[in-house]
Amino acid sequence: MDYFNTPFELKCTGGKVIDLETLKNQNFILYFYPKDNTSACTTEALEFSERYDEFRALGYHVYGISKDNLSSHERFIVKNKLLVDLISDVDGFLLKAFDVIKDKKMYGKAVKGTQRSTFIFHENFKLIKEFRDVKAAGHAQMVLDFIQDQSLK
Repeated sequence: MDYFNTPFELKCTGGKVIDLETLKNQNFILYFYPKDNTSACTTEALEFSERYDEFRALGYHVYGISKDNLSSHERFIVKNKLLVDLISDVDGFLLKAFDVIKDKKMYGKAVKGTQRSTFIFHENFKLIKEFRDVKAAGHAQMVLDFIQDQSLK
């Protein structure tokens, strides 16, 4: 599946802008999550940050992405001392492209929300693996284990 067939430009923490050119020559992980500063999303972000140096040593950039705005992301990073970059997709451009907006139940009501999902890419947008509808706790380690296993092959 070609997730990157339309040009885009999204703001990222640290004063960065993420676009096709930025990602093209990288190995990278995109993990989609519902909302900054919620318990499961904080757990996931902390776990990716705890393993950040290991991902970088294996040649991977790590990007979290949600519909939260950039100032929310910046506060989330400072509050939790996160090491990963967070992309703001307020309009849902990549969330829609990756089909991670799903029907969910919240307090018994049907709502649309982000399904926690992760995608691993090699250079030139070669999709290596996708994980959909994952649980936050332990997921970063699962992603790291997968990448380490691939590097041994």
